[in-house]
Amino acid sequence: MVNQPGHESRQEVEGFEARLKSLVSKLSEKKKILLLSGKDFWRTQPLPELNVGSLKTTDGPNGARGEFFTDGTPAALFPCGISLAATWNADLLHQVGSTLAKEAKAKQAQVLLAPTVCLHRSPLGGRNFESFSEDPVLTGKLAAAYISGLQGGGVAATIKHFVANEQETIRMQINSVVEERALRELYLKPFEIAIRDADPWALMSSYNLINGLHADMNPFTLRKVLREEWKYKGAVISDWGGTNSTVESVKAGCDLEMPGPAKLRGGALKAALDRGDVTIQDIDESVERLLRLLHRTGRFEAPVEEPKEKTLDTEETRRLIRKAGVEGITLLKNDDKVLPLGPEVKKIALIGPNVKRAIAGGGGSASLKPYYNTTPYESISAVSGREVLFAQGAQIDKWLPLASNICKTPSGQPGVVLEFFKGDKFGDSPLIVQTRAKTDLFLWDSAPIEVLPAYSFKVKTTIVPETTGEHQFGFQSVGPGRLFVDKQLLIDNWNWTEAGEAMFEASVEVVASIHLAAGVPVEILVESTNETRPAGKPGALSHGYGGCRIGYRESPTIDLIQEAVDIASQADAAIVIVGLDAEWESEGYDRQTMDLPKDGSQDRLVSAIAKANKRTIVVNQSGSPVTMPWAREVPAILQAWYQGQEAGNALADILFGNESPSGKLPVTFPKRLEDNPAYHNWPGENKRVIYGEGIYIGYKHYERLALDALFPFGHGLSYTQFHYGEAKISGSVLDGSNSLTVSVPVTNKGQVSGQETVQLYIRDVKSRLPRPEKELQGFSKLNLGPGETQVATIIINKYSVGYYDTSVPGWVAEAGDFEAIIGSSSADPRGVVSFRVEESFNWTF
Repeated sequence: MVNQPGHESRQEVEGFEARLKSLVSKLSEKKKILLLSGKDFWRTQPLPELNVGSLKTTDGPNGARGEFFTDGTPAALFPCGISLAATWNADLLHQVGSTLAKEAKAKQAQVLLAPTVCLHRSPLGGRNFESFSEDPVLTGKLAAAYISGLQGGGVAATIKHFVANEQETIRMQINSVVEERALRELYLKPFEIAIRDADPWALMSSYNLINGLHADMNPFTLRKVLREEWKYKGAVISDWGGTNSTVESVKAGCDLEMPGPAKLRGGALKAALDRGDVTIQDIDESVERLLRLLHRTGRFEAPVEEPKEKTLDTEETRRLIRKAGVEGITLLKNDDKVLPLGPEVKKIALIGPNVKRAIAGGGGSASLKPYYNTTPYESISAVSGREVLFAQGAQIDKWLPLASNICKTPSGQPGVVLEFFKGDKFGDSPLIVQTRAKTDLFLWDSAPIEVLPAYSFKVKTTIVPETTGEHQFGFQSVGPGRLFVDKQLLIDNWNWTEAGEAMFEASVEVVASIHLAAGVPVEILVESTNETRPAGKPGALSHGYGGCRIGYRESPTIDLIQEAVDIASQADAAIVIVGLDAEWESEGYDRQTMDLPKDGSQDRLVSAIAKANKRTIVVNQSGSPVTMPWAREVPAILQAWYQGQEAGNALADILFGNESPSGKLPVTFPKRLEDNPAYHNWPGENKRVIYGEGIYIGYKHYERLALDALFPFGHGLSYTQFHYGEAKISGSVLDGSNSLTVSVPVTNKGQVSGQETVQLYIRDVKSRLPRPEKELQGFSKLNLGPGETQVATIIINKYSVGYYDTSVPGWVAEAGDFEAIIGSSSADPRGVVSFRVEESFNWTF
């Protein structure tokens, strides 16, 4: 039976639906209840007697990681969500989705837990890098393209996190208080667009509460909006650990409790059914949706056993990732055309903490082990005919750098030996011994099943210091833990009480110093268990997932900024690569400031280099806006985001003019944190956050207040110049059944090829309810050779003019005059055309 979307005839679909209902009617209550919870961390329950296999899920938005959070099967690492959004290229995102389908299949997974479409409400959101934009239309249209590509390859998309999940601070308990109009026009809108245009086969409920009820058991969002109004037939999956009830979540339509095995379902659901608290019809509806997902992904009539994960590192994928990276890089400033770097630039100073590091992605469930990484230093040094000087310039580590790079096992291989013991009291000999490459030992899903549920473990490795001095070790543990250096107890973290941010549930980092001699090997030993800490944690099980993190840094002996100034003054151009990384931007916590870390050192570095070299180019790597107090001091700024495994190569392509930058900001960069719309209501208080800015987030807020941004939404420069001709519209009246086409000719007036994203904003000239000054409703990306003219065409329809009126209730297109504003950014209008809605009308979906 063909399972690919768009390949089944109507007769085949109807035949399967009839067969589905028949199958559900024949399943026992026990089997039905079994299906409503996962089998393990990543899989659903199989029904081998019916030849129905498990579904295997995998993270995440920028790559199919496979089964393990750390040190798993290598996978393709694409640019992060906000970088993909900065391309404003729906066709490209369709290609990314198609390639991710192949990657997911190589990991033997049928469900990709992506894309993330929560909005950027504040610059401090910890998962902003993973999401697309502050704008719901840009987010929804790009998500639909990504989903279509992914599901066209037979892999289910899981659009997430539904809904109003814009922060990580106390994410499991925070109550997002949102007025219905803002909920409809902003936070539900990307899901609505994607469901209407691409029909994602699965949807993930979020951790938070929405107006007082958890997302997995919220009848308004899940049943009224999603099922009744939008007629959604896909499966709803709880976020991992995000099922908050037995009865209410099933009745609301959350179909699958993850991860498994059952915690709030299983026997508890059977008891609720026997009491009459939930009906067999409620259960049947969820079973139908889960079996439909199995059918769509080819797991109906499929083998129960799955083969091993594979790698799929192809040249085609490498080229696509590089192309996506290039198109996402955004040129924010380029005074005196200091970029691109021409042949006259012979000596280049590469400066900054991110020069020799692969800042490829953010932290949390979006992370994976890439096939390879490219660093700015490697890629820029590979360009022939240039001399490259390097200085680190600053330290930005949130925690001490991982000790991984200097650790050796007894066999001399990089990494550590990890010994697992059954039970939490260690023992004479380990049950299982592994070698791990990193000292970020996150064991949430990778502790051997043989030692569960209670286990202890030891980490053993050797380091050889490169210098003599007082060196630092940093240690964090999820359960109790202690770290020994040459059998001396250096850090005792056995009974910790203060929680930190790493690994979702780990302690704060404990740092201790010890004098070590250069070249003298040192033995490191960690002892830890998966007992729950802090001890007596309310509602916690006695044992959790366990894990630890070991950091190490040798004492600096030089003035980092002065060293950088010295080499900058010798060079023809200085490239300063600054930013954040996966420790500062991650799932599990939000940023505390918009400033670059750490303690102002990166800002001082940029200012010092700008004084030493007039041709200073700043490259910022981050997944959200950062404060740039030095923006006027430097002639050129590139926003490079997190670019995946081709980050270094993509950056080199732009710096040397192999490609012209074409990225456009999918978020506003404010001058100050205090200027952002959520400033007064972030991150809330007493487990409650009020979305007090209403419908005015992002550029809509800045325009309403006439508040200048550092760089506006939609902004992005090129190495060429584009001239916009006269905009035209195909008609003068829009009603509920027709559409209008807005067109504008665009000419490349420069000497090099380039791409330009034409943006269309709609302004309601006069409306009964307050509305934003204008709202993005469409965009078109053109690829133009020197002197070439192309016509950008953008279609508008009823969805382009409506607002949500709770008094109707429903979407309203109000009679009156409208303007379609063509722009190169939200702050750079290039033309306007007018049209009318003659008679008001409304709709639901």
